[in-house]
Amino acid sequence: MPTFNLTQKAVAKLPAPHPNGKQTIYWCDELRGFGVQCSGKTNQRLYIAQRDLPGGKARRVTIGPVSGLALNVARQRAENVLDDLRRGVDPKYKAPTFTLQTALNNYITARPNLALASIAHYRQIERVLEAWLNRDLKEITPEMVENRHRAIAKEIGTATANVNMRTLRIVWNFAADRTTLPSNPVLRLRRQWYAEPRRTRMVQTEELPAFYSAVMALPNPTARDYVLLMLFTGMRRGEAAALCWSHVDLTQKILRVPAELTKAKRKLEIPMSDFVHDLLVKRRALGSVSDFLFPGPGATKHITSADNALAMVADATGIQVSAHDLRRTYASVAESADLSWLVMKTLLNHATRNDVTAGYVQISIDRLREPVQRVCDKLKALCGITPVAARNVTKLRRENSA
Repeated sequence: MPTFNLTQKAVAKLPAPHPNGKQTIYWCDELRGFGVQCSGKTNQRLYIAQRDLPGGKARRVTIGPVSGLALNVARQRAENVLDDLRRGVDPKYKAPTFTLQTALNNYITARPNLALASIAHYRQIERVLEAWLNRDLKEITPEMVENRHRAIAKEIGTATANVNMRTLRIVWNFAADRTTLPSNPVLRLRRQWYAEPRRTRMVQTEELPAFYSAVMALPNPTARDYVLLMLFTGMRRGEAAALCWSHVDLTQKILRVPAELTKAKRKLEIPMSDFVHDLLVKRRALGSVSDFLFPGPGATKHITSADNALAMVADATGIQVSAHDLRRTYASVAESADLSWLVMKTLLNHATRNDVTAGYVQISIDRLREPVQRVCDKLKALCGITPVAARNVTKLRRENSA
């Protein structure tokens, strides 16, 4: 193709439509890749820039019409475009768009090790931010976030408002790493987060006898034993619910929870107290064909919640607690039994990464046996379990799956 010294006067004389009836490009002999494209059919003349991307693919970009653009301006723009192409910036690349629903789904898919409870936590926004699910993320503005944050706090509660906007922030940042987005709109809430006092609810010491009796009276033995295991181990509800018999060593009296079941993604190995051992021995004797300690009818094949059981306990006693409150109860009893801080962290599978000294200490299973039994003995005493009653507690009738 022809090259020549592009001047304003020379450009004005370029013929369009071109006499040969074909599109013709006149390239600048000074700025390689800059030229004028003349139509073979119409009087259209366009400034263009063209060069190969780093991968070898040629890319031609229209700078603008000759009739409406000064040559020096067109040349400057062409230089910028050619520099972008040299660096691999493709002007014809269309960044993917993400709706909130797509971004959420992609975020969860990209993290295959997320616990079911964590997935449920993130998917709360499908209910709380339902009206935004099919919106492109670019359409969600700081003003929308600010107004919705206030509305959720009024309609549901301040904790829910904070949780869902934090989830939106996480999902947005995930999408921003994969496409071009404006600043995260949740930044608007930097000084507007609602205060969240640390939860302190638990089964109080004086309430434990009534609470324990109500648990023992539950009509569903699977739910009953699930609650008892959480109360006497401090395990998280998801960890206890998903326990398989392969995680239970009745001979060595050890519970071995694999990392994939724990919130911290660290394996948890704790010795069984006599109460827990008796409980699991009797459950094993039931001869259930399920792989799970606490089988259930849903897709997971195991129990997933203690809410109904704890609601029945609350109706009977007035003691309203959640599964996590049982964990807090265990920790409080453990502290009153004079367990060391490091032993408590180990039993609760809490991180010690910020404690340099703790990082050097490795506590063996045998070292944990005495503290575990000490907490168990104190819990039994607080619940009013006598040695005879304790033996009676473990009498389990054959049950249907929960």
